[in-house]
Amino acid sequence: MPQQTTGRDGRLRSRTARLTGYRRLFALPGARAFTTGNLLARLPMGMFSVSAVVMIAGSRGSYALAGAVTATGLAATAVAGPWVARLVDRHGQAVIALPATAVAVLGSLALLLCVRYDAPDWTLFAAYAGTAATPNIGGLSRARWAHLLRDEPGALHTANAFEQAADELCFMLGPVLASFLTGTFFPEAGTLAGAVLLLAGMLLFTAQRATEPPPAARSQAPSPLRSPGIPPLLVCFLATGAVFGAMEVVTIAYADARGQRAAAGLVLALQAAGSCAAGLAYGARGPAGPRLTRCLAAMAVLMALPWAAAGTGSLVVLAGALLVAGMATAPTMVTAMALVQRRTPADRLNEGMSLMVTGLLAGIACGSATGGWASERLSPVAAFAVPAAAASLALLVGLAGGRRA
Repeated sequence: MPQQTTGRDGRLRSRTARLTGYRRLFALPGARAFTTGNLLARLPMGMFSVSAVVMIAGSRGSYALAGAVTATGLAATAVAGPWVARLVDRHGQAVIALPATAVAVLGSLALLLCVRYDAPDWTLFAAYAGTAATPNIGGLSRARWAHLLRDEPGALHTANAFEQAADELCFMLGPVLASFLTGTFFPEAGTLAGAVLLLAGMLLFTAQRATEPPPAARSQAPSPLRSPGIPPLLVCFLATGAVFGAMEVVTIAYADARGQRAAAGLVLALQAAGSCAAGLAYGARGPAGPRLTRCLAAMAVLMALPWAAAGTGSLVVLAGALLVAGMATAPTMVTAMALVQRRTPADRLNEGMSLMVTGLLAGIACGSATGGWASERLSPVAAFAVPAAAASLALLVGLAGGRRA
């Protein structure tokens, strides 16, 4: 009997090895199951912020309060994320990620109840801070691919590209789904659905124990922040996050100034669609892609297109420019994350990737604030200089500190 099992496994590995591209990934045993769970759990990441803003602003009549609550949750996530990821590396994904997800779901439900029953404002901040326990879901999936494909750099490149495309897809569909639920049913529907999806997806994901990377009891490796080449990458992620945060705010302000605010979501979705398509195409071409500095240069050039398109006064022209500009972001993120995986000690990989997500989130917050200031103090058109400047800053950092990229 053992000989039959070994032979069957050998034939499966041989047959899988002959496949290429994305078919190769999902022919791996357990890959489809953990990917399905991960996508279910990742979709709410694009829902929670929009749902919270609609829910709080609708109940309390204050977008300022809603924005402050979501910003608090973002700041708490930036602090808690690397700590949760370190525990995942040390004890394993199922042991840490599932309880952490339960805490985050309770935080979302607590926020819902506080809003529903008109609790004091301070309770909203306390409840939403609990969502900071949410694990870096994309990082957990990338760590599994890195474990399964550790000896196959070509397949790992394709997996990283797929994960980036999945990020873009979830952040494109999440706000649309949240808006539909909160508008069609009741204001708390988006938060409630997001909590259910997050918990169900994580239950399915962590149940796939065969693909889970083995935990390292206590890493003897230095902190990822002290690994060569990691600090410049962190700054690049910070600047890239500023591109995303600023572009979202200035696009909404631009559409609002022209009386077409309802169309802003669709326009921004085209940017995510361009990035998703570019990410899938980039993954299919193999690992011998351009260096990070070239990706950053392409992003710096293409992020000037929306600025130029805004000057035409046409939202349709802006939408086309954002579609093209979005094609630069996924290859940049895929290449940068591949460098993180190579430069971070293997037994601290989740922590290293979570640090990058923290930098990205901090950049989004800074970009949103700067883009909002520029839209009000300058003009909706001039505000598009903010994401263009952030992309140029990322390029300068890449040139200065990422010579090996």
